[in-house]
Amino acid sequence: MARKPRIEYYGAFYHVITRGNQKQATFKDDADRQKYLEVLACYKKRYGYHLYAYVLMKNHVHLLVETRDTPLSKILQGINQTYTLYFNRKYKTVGHLFQGRYKAILCDKDKYLLTLLKYIHENPLRSKTVKDLSAHLWSSHHAYMGKADECDLIDVDQVLRMFSEKKAQARQLYNVYMGKQVYGVKEAIYSTVDQRLLGDEDFVEHVVEKGVSELKKEKRKTEYSLQAIAKAAETVFGVSLRELRGKNKDSNIMKVKKIFCLVALEYGHRGREIAGYIEKDPAIVTRYGKEKLWYRAEIDFAIKTLNEEKVNSQV
Repeated sequence: MARKPRIEYYGAFYHVITRGNQKQATFKDDADRQKYLEVLACYKKRYGYHLYAYVLMKNHVHLLVETRDTPLSKILQGINQTYTLYFNRKYKTVGHLFQGRYKAILCDKDKYLLTLLKYIHENPLRSKTVKDLSAHLWSSHHAYMGKADECDLIDVDQVLRMFSEKKAQARQLYNVYMGKQVYGVKEAIYSTVDQRLLGDEDFVEHVVEKGVSELKKEKRKTEYSLQAIAKAAETVFGVSLRELRGKNKDSNIMKVKKIFCLVALEYGHRGREIAGYIEKDPAIVTRYGKEKLWYRAEIDFAIKTLNEEKVNSQV
C-alpha cells in the first residue's frame, strides 16, 4: 500500500517521533545530545518554526513543532541529515542513522497542545529511565520550570499563558499539572483520523479547507458512543445518566457532568449532540470545553475505563 503524503500547510502543528534505524541508539553520550539540540536550534533559526516540546531518549526523539513557511519535511530532512553526518563522522560509521519514515501526526493545537506536552515530557517516567522529571536533563520540561534555555529552543510563553499571565504563577501551575496522575493518554493521542491527523470532525474540515482534498473524512478509530461514555462515568464516578440529565446542583454531579462532556468531545462528538444527550444547552458544553486543562487526570481515568471495558467485551 502506498504511503499517504504528509499534510503540510502554514501553521500546521505536529507531534513528531524520529526513531533510530533498526532501533539503534541515536545518542551515545551527552555531547551527542547537546549537538542534536544545537542542530535543532540552527534549523529553527533558519526556518522559523516553533518548538513547544522535545525529549531525547536513547534511540528516539519526540518533538512538538508548529511550522511557518517551510514544510515539516524540509525541516526534518535538514535536521536528520546534519546530525547523521556528525554521528557517522564521530563514530566512524556509515549509512542511515534514523528510520527513513519518521512519524508526524498533524494535531489540533487548541485541544491537544497541553496533553501532548505532558505526554512528551513524561516519556522518561513511562520508560522508567528516571523516577522524577527533573532527573532527566534532556527535555524541554526544564525550560518550562525556568531553567535558562541556552540554545533558545523552546517557545514557552504561549503554553505558560494558558496557566496564567504571570510567569511565576504560570510555572507553578504548570508544575501542578505535570504532577497530576495520568491514565490512558497514549490511547487518546494516537487515536488518529486517516492515520495522519489527531482531532475531531471540525478539525478535519479545517484541514480540508487548507486544500487537503484527499483527506478521508472518517471518525476516530477508538470512538465510543455517548451511551458508553455515560456508562464509564457511572462506573468511575458513581453518577448515573439520570443524574447527569437532572437539575441537581451537587458539586460532584456538576464535576462529573463536565468530565462526561470533555470525554465525549475528545472522542469526536459534537457539542450540540452531547448537549442533546444530557438535555442541556449547547452553550454549556462549549463552556465546559474550555476547562479541559483542569480535569485532565479525571478525563484520562474515564478513557482508561472505556478502553478496559472494550477489551473485556472482546475476551
